[in-house]
Amino acid sequence: MGSHINKVSAAGLLVALGIIYGDIGTSPLYVLNAIINGKEISELLIVGGLSCVIWTLTLQTTVKYVLLTLQADNRGEGGIFSLYTLVRRRRRWLVLPAMIGGAALLADGMITPPISITSAVEGLRQLPAFASLQNDHQTIIYIVLAIITVIFFVQQFGTASIGKMFGPVMTIWFIMLGGLGLMHIADDLTVFKALNPYYAIKLLVVYPKGFWILGAVFLCTTGAEALYSDLGHCGKNNIRVSWVMVKTALIINYLGQGAWLLSHYNGRVFPTELSNPFYAIMPQGFLVFGIIIATAAAIIASQALISGSFTLISEAIRLNLWPKHKIDYPTEQRGQLFITATNFLLFIGCVSMVLIFKKSTNMEAAYGLAITICMMATTILFANYLVLKRVKQPLIYLFLVTYFAIEGSFLFANLDKFPHGGYVTLIVGGGLFLVMYVWYRARKIKNRYVEFVRLENYIPQIQELSNDKSVPKYATHLIYLTSANNPKEIEHKIIYSILNRKPKRADIYWFVHVDTLDDPYTCEYQVDHIIPNDIIRVEFRLGFRMEPRINMLFRKVIEDLVENKEVNITSRYESLERNNVVGDFQFIVMEKYLSADNQLPFLESLVMKTYFAIKDISLSEEKGFGLDTSYVQIEKFPLIVSPAPNLNLKRINTED
Repeated sequence: MGSHINKVSAAGLLVALGIIYGDIGTSPLYVLNAIINGKEISELLIVGGLSCVIWTLTLQTTVKYVLLTLQADNRGEGGIFSLYTLVRRRRRWLVLPAMIGGAALLADGMITPPISITSAVEGLRQLPAFASLQNDHQTIIYIVLAIITVIFFVQQFGTASIGKMFGPVMTIWFIMLGGLGLMHIADDLTVFKALNPYYAIKLLVVYPKGFWILGAVFLCTTGAEALYSDLGHCGKNNIRVSWVMVKTALIINYLGQGAWLLSHYNGRVFPTELSNPFYAIMPQGFLVFGIIIATAAAIIASQALISGSFTLISEAIRLNLWPKHKIDYPTEQRGQLFITATNFLLFIGCVSMVLIFKKSTNMEAAYGLAITICMMATTILFANYLVLKRVKQPLIYLFLVTYFAIEGSFLFANLDKFPHGGYVTLIVGGGLFLVMYVWYRARKIKNRYVEFVRLENYIPQIQELSNDKSVPKYATHLIYLTSANNPKEIEHKIIYSILNRKPKRADIYWFVHVDTLDDPYTCEYQVDHIIPNDIIRVEFRLGFRMEPRINMLFRKVIEDLVENKEVNITSRYESLERNNVVGDFQFIVMEKYLSADNQLPFLESLVMKTYFAIKDISLSEEKGFGLDTSYVQIEKFPLIVSPAPNLNLKRINTED
């Protein structure tokens, strides 16, 4: 990742506003609405609630993410899996918080678009022309579903062109937030007490059931995790500078909403079912424009989160934490990708959330629980990153205690949402985690079966087979994908495939290994001529964000080797060799199936059966490695990870 994105520039700041702050920037649409929902407006509720919001944005978003976590950049890339790759060699169990955090972030991606878009569209109720919508939830649902459908439909074409509009639109949005807040901040100047954390503590301790208000307060910082995930788009310095403007606009808007509520509804209950303080502070003539900009901002927030989910899944695939899926690249823009299966999964999830919850006030009751868990997972991983950076132990413990206390409080308060819809996002997140766990655990179980042998012990036999003209030639170039990290080793099953199953005579045997690196964008290769022009090993070293398009990469390697006169790829058939015809290339892909001879413990058996069930509906091995299927031969072999014990089988002789 080029260092240029870390330089603060007008273009970088515009990109940051357009991509980074969609989720956290649209929170004024529903945060204060959730805090006051069903409660009598009072100075303690408003000032204490606003104080909680301001200090949550300060401690959670500014200190933890903008100042601290953004330092954990992996060659300019951020996100929970990027952070995991930085620390995974320290402790094996760190894969668990990485998987939990990734699953929670994906689950959050299914409720953020519905709540943002629904909150924006519900502003139509404030217009006299749409007064009939006051009690008509169905029409709002239809509009929201239509917008969500269009958002997911256009993903396949990429967002390079419309993405250029994101920055200007979000700039207008934040200027609008600050302007609306300034118009009403003088309605009741007592809101400035909210800058004192004393009132936040007072609300939690004195106000009846005040602690549970933290569940609503937490909504103001839900986009902080996405802020870290999008680090690679514009660099940490642009994020830090633009955050000053964003946070200022957010706080001014929250204070304006609070001042308006105190001056108009003190001692009364604000009708959150029919109205929203965000729209209530708008002048009547400004409402149409305000609703349009709010809806545009919600769409941008949704689009950015969906794109982030594609990146998250692609990283999980490369780290062997998710089934392989086809990844498309709609545009030449780096980092822009599209995964059909993920797009469909998120679309079904978003539509289901809209149909289940129907109103934004209901969605508020479910929103935030999953992302709290994700933030706690990030805290664990970042603490390990601090250990690797040799930060003093007392400071690491201070970080852990502080953020476990804050996030633990939010988690406990959010548990109040569980019966009101929080269970939906936890079930979704749990399901996504289960897929990751099965994929990871099955790989560990399979590794018990993989038997590696010394390649040098079989070289004479392979050479003898290559020269044995009594065996029909299988291919001029025979290529196997190997998982052996050691270039002197090879899987026994590959040797068995070449020599025993059906002898495969070839002129040149290629063994191709793909090594996934912790660095995001490395793309290099190494060639080992084990027997020149006879047995060659190629090792690709690819970053965890690079797609393993082996067909294309291997072709480039062949071109380089031919140009350097390191290999002769001309066909060895006499008639073709005379005319300099290039020999044929044949890939052999070893496809595993679970043998009936296994005798696994119940849980491991369940994991392996689930793994193969998921594998059947995911991308095949050859497509996952970007191989041209016309040059691929699939060879099935049984996976016996735990052979059955010796059978007590006796022979009996027939009587004469």
